[in-house]
Amino acid sequence: MLEERYLIWRFKQGSAEAFERIYERHKDALLTLAVVLLGETCAAEDIVHDVFVHVARTRASLRVAGNLKALLAAAVVNRARNYRRDAYRYRHGLAQYADGGAASPGEPEPWAIVNEQLQLLSAAMAKLPYEQREAVALHLGARMSFPEIARIQNAPVNTVQGRCRYGLQKLRSLLNAEATE
Repeated sequence: MLEERYLIWRFKQGSAEAFERIYERHKDALLTLAVVLLGETCAAEDIVHDVFVHVARTRASLRVAGNLKALLAAAVVNRARNYRRDAYRYRHGLAQYADGGAASPGEPEPWAIVNEQLQLLSAAMAKLPYEQREAVALHLGARMSFPEIARIQNAPVNTVQGRCRYGLQKLRSLLNAEATE
């Protein structure tokens, strides 16, 4: 925590090295969170990069009251919500066709297994109501506490706990059903 505060201070003073360390420290967790929320790797990468670009542009006015990771996760969640809303409007307002994603060819075997597992998890997460998906992703993926999630979701802590519990129960049943097929 102290090191993170020092990095933030150095970053606000203009240190590119401090910004790089902040990015390296948080990018994987934020990308995982975005992928789980959206189910799209490319869009998730764009969102995470947009968050860091915004942080870099507004470094002088950056205020971190608590945990930087929680602040960044909240920014990712908000951008994911905006992306989902905009994508919904696009699909239902302007476009009448579905956009298909291409698989990347020639992946090494271990990455193929991880990729398949991630696809199964993403498919299962996509079947959850968005509030449950967001609560599960923030709690398990971003390792945020229920009070932190409650602030992001603007909901009581008990509601967030319920969303997480019900989301995990549904995930277990979906993944168990997938494993038996």
